[in-house]
Amino acid sequence: MTKHNPSVSSATLQLAENPKAEVIEAINDLKKQKNALIMAHYYQHPDIQDVADMVGDSLQMAQFATQTQADILVVAGVCFMAETAKILNPLRKVLLPDLQAGCSLADSCPADQFKAFIEAHPQSPVVTYINCSAEIKAMSDIVCTSSNAVKIINAIHSNEPIIFAPDVNLGKYLMKQTGRHLLLWNGSCLVHENFSIDKILDLHRKYPEARFIAHPESQPHILRLATYIGSTKGMIDFVKQHHANEFIVATEAGILHQMQKEVPHKTLLPAPVFEENACACSECPYMKMNTLEKLFQCLQCETPEITINEAVRIKAKRALDRMLELS
Repeated sequence: MTKHNPSVSSATLQLAENPKAEVIEAINDLKKQKNALIMAHYYQHPDIQDVADMVGDSLQMAQFATQTQADILVVAGVCFMAETAKILNPLRKVLLPDLQAGCSLADSCPADQFKAFIEAHPQSPVVTYINCSAEIKAMSDIVCTSSNAVKIINAIHSNEPIIFAPDVNLGKYLMKQTGRHLLLWNGSCLVHENFSIDKILDLHRKYPEARFIAHPESQPHILRLATYIGSTKGMIDFVKQHHANEFIVATEAGILHQMQKEVPHKTLLPAPVFEENACACSECPYMKMNTLEKLFQCLQCETPEITINEAVRIKAKRALDRMLELS
C-alpha cells in the first residue's frame, strides 16, 4: 500500500520546467534540508545516478539501506527496491519517484499462485530472488541477489529440492553452478529476454577482440557465449580488472554510465536486442520512468511514500536478514 498526495505546488511545476542544473541544485538543497539520501540503481538515467548519494545493484542498495542515518530514503529504482528499503527501515520514510515503476520479473510471480506452488512442495526450502514483491519475500526462507545467489544456494542444508523464484534463467544458471536440484518458477525479465544472439554475433565480428559479459538473468543460449557471467556490480569489477579494451555488455544499458566512469579508456558496447529502439540496446521501461523532475517533486512533497503491512514486513525482513548475514 502507498500514500499519495496528488497536489503539487505551482512552484514545483515551474521549477520542473527550469534548466537541468537548477533542478539538480534544488534536489541537493532538499536533501540537506530534509536529511534525505537518494539510492539509485545502475539502470537509472545517468542524470539520476549523478545526483544520487549511492549507486549500486540490489545487494548494495539493501546493504546501504541498513547503514544509513537519513530520515528520508528516496529509492531511484523500481517498486521492489523501495519495498526492500522500507522492510529494512520501518521507522524511516521511504519514497519512490514514480509508483508505476514496477518490474516485469516481480509481476511474473503473483503471491496467490506462488503460495500454491509452495504448498505443493511443503518440505522444500524457499529461496527467492530479490526482484520480487514484499509478499513473496514474506513466504521465503531466504532472499538472494545475483551477487550472492550461488553462495546462498550452497549454504542451504537440505536433502529436499529447493524452490527458487521468480527468475527461471537465473535458476537454470544456479543449478549448473551448484549442482543442486531447484524447483523453478517460470518467471523472467523482459530486458534480459530480449537479447538477439544473431545480432550479438554480428557485433562480435565487427569487434573480434571484445569480451562478451552477461547478467545471469539472460537466457542460457546467451550465457553460453559469455566470457564472464555476473551481477551488475560484478560486471563493472570484471571490466575494471580485465586487460581487454573492448567489451560487449548484456544487461540493461544504464550500467554503461557507471562502467564508463570506471574505465574511460575502454570501449563498451551494449548487447543488441531483437527490436530496434533509440539505442538498439536493452532498456527497462520501468527503470526509465524515474526522472529528475519526478525526483525533485518526490522530495518536495515527500510522496509517493511506501508502506507495507507490518506482518508481511516482519516475515520479509527475516528472509532479507538471513541474506545479509551471509553477504
